[in-house]
Amino acid sequence: MRGLDWAATPLGPPDRWPPALKTLVGLMLGSHQPMLIVWGPAHTTLYNDGYAEMCGARHPAALGGSFRALWHDIWDEVEPILARAYAGEATHSSDIAFTMHRNGYPEETHFAFGYTPVRDEAGRVAGMFCACIETTEQVKAQRGLRESEARFRNMADHAPVMMWVTDAAGRCTYLNRRWSEFTGQGETEGLGLGWVDAVHPDDRGPTERAFLAASAAGAPFRIEYRLRRADGTYRWAIDAAAPRFGPEGGFVGYVGSVIDIDERREIEDALRASEARFQTIANSIDHMVWSTRADGFHDFYNQRWYEFTGVPAGSTDGEGWNGLFHPDDQERAWAVWRHSLATGEPYHIEYRLRHRSGAWRWVLGRAQPMRAPGGRILRWFGTCTDIHDQIEAREMLARSRESLAREVAQRTAERDRIWQATSDLLCVATLDGRFVSLNPAWTETLGWSEAALMAEPFLAFVHPDDRAATEAAAAGLARGETQFRFENRYRHRDGSYRWLSWNAVPRDGQIFSTVRDVTAARQQAEIQRELEEQLRQSQKMEAVGQLTGGLAHDFNNLLAGITGSLELMQSRMRQGRVADVERYITAAQGAAQRAAALTHRLLAFSRRQTLDPKPTDVNRLVAGMEELIRRTVGPAVAVDVVGAAGLWSTLVDPNQLENALLNLCLNARDAMPDGGRITVETANRWLDERAARMRDLPPGQYLSLCVSDTGTGMTPEVIARAFDPFFTTKPLGQGTGLGLSMIHGFVRQSGGQVRIYSEPDQGTTVCLYLPRHYGAADDVDDGLSSGPVPRAGQGETVLVVDDEPTVRMLVTEVLEDLGYTAIEAADGPSGLKVLQSDVRLDLLVTDVGLPGGMNGRQMADAGRWMRPDLKVLFITGFAENAVLGSGQLEPGMQVMTKPFVIEALASRIRDMIRG
Repeated sequence: MRGLDWAATPLGPPDRWPPALKTLVGLMLGSHQPMLIVWGPAHTTLYNDGYAEMCGARHPAALGGSFRALWHDIWDEVEPILARAYAGEATHSSDIAFTMHRNGYPEETHFAFGYTPVRDEAGRVAGMFCACIETTEQVKAQRGLRESEARFRNMADHAPVMMWVTDAAGRCTYLNRRWSEFTGQGETEGLGLGWVDAVHPDDRGPTERAFLAASAAGAPFRIEYRLRRADGTYRWAIDAAAPRFGPEGGFVGYVGSVIDIDERREIEDALRASEARFQTIANSIDHMVWSTRADGFHDFYNQRWYEFTGVPAGSTDGEGWNGLFHPDDQERAWAVWRHSLATGEPYHIEYRLRHRSGAWRWVLGRAQPMRAPGGRILRWFGTCTDIHDQIEAREMLARSRESLAREVAQRTAERDRIWQATSDLLCVATLDGRFVSLNPAWTETLGWSEAALMAEPFLAFVHPDDRAATEAAAAGLARGETQFRFENRYRHRDGSYRWLSWNAVPRDGQIFSTVRDVTAARQQAEIQRELEEQLRQSQKMEAVGQLTGGLAHDFNNLLAGITGSLELMQSRMRQGRVADVERYITAAQGAAQRAAALTHRLLAFSRRQTLDPKPTDVNRLVAGMEELIRRTVGPAVAVDVVGAAGLWSTLVDPNQLENALLNLCLNARDAMPDGGRITVETANRWLDERAARMRDLPPGQYLSLCVSDTGTGMTPEVIARAFDPFFTTKPLGQGTGLGLSMIHGFVRQSGGQVRIYSEPDQGTTVCLYLPRHYGAADDVDDGLSSGPVPRAGQGETVLVVDDEPTVRMLVTEVLEDLGYTAIEAADGPSGLKVLQSDVRLDLLVTDVGLPGGMNGRQMADAGRWMRPDLKVLFITGFAENAVLGSGQLEPGMQVMTKPFVIEALASRIRDMIRG
């Protein structure tokens, strides 16, 4: 605003500006936040440096000009807001989008702003004040992040395999929908390391250790384990992941997938069993049997081979048996073998083979290739037959053929029995969408005959909503892509639909599928979800009812004591019987104090109480309370204090921590009606990822304060409800049930956690975990001064701002009794007018929550802008963290919680003014 000829503007020189405009300009120039003032009927525009950056190329020409000229390109959107402000209406908007030309080209912009009318001394609207923030970059960045996240999640949630993502610490941050469908875990249940709970107990430990070791090294991860399905059964799965690296090369986590390989392992097991059977059969045959890989490398000889040749087992693997051929037959035998390998034709040749006796004997060597369905050669199986004795050779050959025929027949029968008896739906289909072969389970599941199912394309039976996805899966199969766990709905003959889960593999122009009816599983999952939702709603309503009933009961009792005492006081004073008034006053004060204590407990439970956190030496605090605890629990209970050497300090409200410790010791005493021992123990705790997760805390350094007893202990059911409001195991009238809930609320509000460890008849340990504070602990205040409160100095004045007349009256009475001049105000704007005047003010005493559009903190900040040394005492019924800054007050500011002792208020006022 410097350098502008203000005399040439409608506002004139600054020394002629109205006081309200001067005040606003002072506030605006002292702030880094973009601010704007529009003044007078000409809408003259004033703004600070922060707002000038938002004006772009229109600054500085817009300064001192009209608001319409500044924002002429968006005037249609802005003019109604300005009109509302000049009409006396304040507005606030967030994330408002404009298309501006402030730099000569159109820009998409976003703003959050508030427009407030400003009145002159006569109460008329003279202008408008605006505080705003440009949020364009944040909105665009958040939009891009959301779009990227949505694209990834859409892709992952539609993937046919289970997918997951972790951070650099190995904590799982995302699991796709397929994981939840397969395992039955909820959307967040598998996050962190919760996914390990779905692994088979025998595989869980090795899997977790392998995963964390790979994550620590940032190395690729691959392991097989058994994974629990939603129906409780376990299936083998392969879990593989590739590491992700950030722009600077640092490991940032994994992207991985989990694939069901149960059928594959079954096939592999079957192949291994088949191989074992083959070797058993081969070793039982009375002639030489061998096999090779597809490349002709020999990898098996039966026992008969070694017996015949006399060579050590394994010495003829590969091509090591050249020396067993007769020199005249060796080249010819290998040429025929190479021809068979090249053409796939059966191997058939006679040659002389050296016997173990050293003699050469004629043998018949034959081999056949084993092929895959597509014709590819997988292996060669061969025999060598001693044909010196033709009869023996023919008999041996006959027995071999008979054995092989039985094996083939047995395997064919086994396959046919599996095809007929399995409950799974097995089928072969063409790539153009027609069934070729179906097992009986299809008719049992869908009611259609095999002929009816094969008469139409299978899409005719698919639910209309699933056809697009089915066509996409079929297109993937046509491209050679295997489809695992693809689900769609097929129409039953009765018109209903069944959910089917497909594992489909394309081979040689056909589709081979294993299909399961998962209708019941999906219905059960839906029923389970509905039951869980009903249970959560029931628990929520039970907690609300318990809280409401307990609160009404206790407060009605306390109010009865207060109102009854006041009525009796009034009656006795009318009768002139003032001797009894003191007793009724004492009763009313006691009930009021108990009501205040109950309110503080409720606020602690809800984590809304006002805390005064200070760096605290917990060992010193416990030592200072040790004698009080011993006197309170009585001589029948022994008290041991075990303080850890070198205990860290913590940032906590020491008074609340003292109350919590005393409450825990009283609970421990009540759990030992026949006496016992209480142990109060402190310790430093370093919680790693696993330990922190068990205590629902972030990893890091903490100190613990634990109270243990040798009492009756708790059952798991009692522990589960111990922190519920108004829950107590004590007889009626002996406890409110708010003690532990208050402790829990206070500790959680302080950034810590509470845990109970107990067993029936084995005692109880309650541990408070509080974050470590890196700094020295404050000295513990031993209490208030017991001396008289000094009176006010000459002319000392206090401004009291509170919307409750009774509170203003009480505070004013205290101030006047001490000789102060008291000025009262009922709301923020009224208090601010006094602060803007020239009257002497030594202290501001204000409530936090005030009417009139300005709370106590805002009023105090505005007052300090004009009176930098102003001292402020906030009085409040509960913590308004947004106003008090989560417990962090500026120097010269203090807070007291309502209700308070009048003497304490007087002492605090005196200390702040004299401090």
